[in-house]
Amino acid sequence: MTTTLERPTIDVDPDVLAFYTDRCDEGARLTSTIRGRLEAMRLRELLMAHLPANGGRVADVGGGPGVHATWLQAEGHSVDLLDPIPRHINTARNTGIRSAVLGDARSLPWADATYDAVLLAGPVYHLPPAGRVLALREAARVVRPGGVIAAVAVNRYANLMGAAVANQLDERREIVNAILTNGYSANNDRVPHMYYHSPDELAAEFTDAGLSRVEVKGLTGPGGWLTVAVDRHFLETGTPLPSTLTRHDPLQTALTAARHADAYPDLTASSAQLMAFGYRD
Repeated sequence: MTTTLERPTIDVDPDVLAFYTDRCDEGARLTSTIRGRLEAMRLRELLMAHLPANGGRVADVGGGPGVHATWLQAEGHSVDLLDPIPRHINTARNTGIRSAVLGDARSLPWADATYDAVLLAGPVYHLPPAGRVLALREAARVVRPGGVIAAVAVNRYANLMGAAVANQLDERREIVNAILTNGYSANNDRVPHMYYHSPDELAAEFTDAGLSRVEVKGLTGPGGWLTVAVDRHFLETGTPLPSTLTRHDPLQTALTAARHADAYPDLTASSAQLMAFGYRD
């Protein structure tokens, strides 16, 4: 039975709330586009390497409609999902996420040292700097000593590369320049209130939160731009794929490229999305 949830009383930006309620189906983004499937598959394989082998307690902060929580539960982990968007919580509950609550990454409702891992696959790129400090401190508070915090961020250089791949650099030049310079553009028309990181900036925020053994990976890798191009120029327009793209699966090509790039830190900045890991001592 579908449950209807009231609007939250938490401090969620109205533009972000409207975007994820009315414009963006986050679950479909991660399952129906090649780029989204690459992101979801890579997040899973990178995170799995940091999780307890026999199952543990995971906090999925900003967990959206539960795409990641679903496989985490299936792998034997106990998952508590938190998100500020009622639509996401409604969907997560109706798709079998046993613990899904409305909440704010900057003020988690859980006790100290509760979780083996905390995943932030959204808050880091939707919160301004002061909010990110609070979110990372809260994640560090609720994770157990020896536990891991993982976060997804959007690369500061992604808009430049993405606009070039889409052949839209001329019309997006002002937005691209602002993001390259400041990590933010108030005129960004794709996703409201999106904040961007370089790999070094992301690592520094983890270190400043008191985390150790910090590493930053390229989540979608250099091959991720192939999936962006295929989605943009073929799938979104309904144009049949040419033989050069059907001979080899673009998703598998992108996965292979991302895995190769993991061994070469200089290639981290070639990825549209970043994923950071840090441990609580």
